[in-house]
Amino acid sequence: MIEKLYEFKIVNDKLIERIVDDDNVAINHMILVKDTGLPEHFSNSNVYMLIIRGKMTISLNDSSPRIYEKGSILYIPYNTKMNVQNLDEEVLEFFVVKAPNPKNFKR
Repeated sequence: MIEKLYEFKIVNDKLIERIVDDDNVAINHMILVKDTGLPEHFSNSNVYMLIIRGKMTISLNDSSPRIYEKGSILYIPYNTKMNVQNLDEEVLEFFVVKAPNPKNFKR
């Protein structure tokens, strides 16, 4: 078998799970319910956020919050301060793709 299968959970509760963590890429799956978010942090690689459900409220480098909806893909460069929240009633679900994997990122 050439391919490798990765699976992720389908739930409506807060969830943060690592799906892929290999030499090439890190992929996380996240679900945030209303009034939850991620701890404020700096991106540790080139980050792509694929929003598949709900609305994401995000502030980058102390900028005013912006809202992005399902069907959006955000690119966030290395070492950007990020504050990600779900302030909406609808569940927010997204994937975070880090390329290259932070453990192999050349700074």
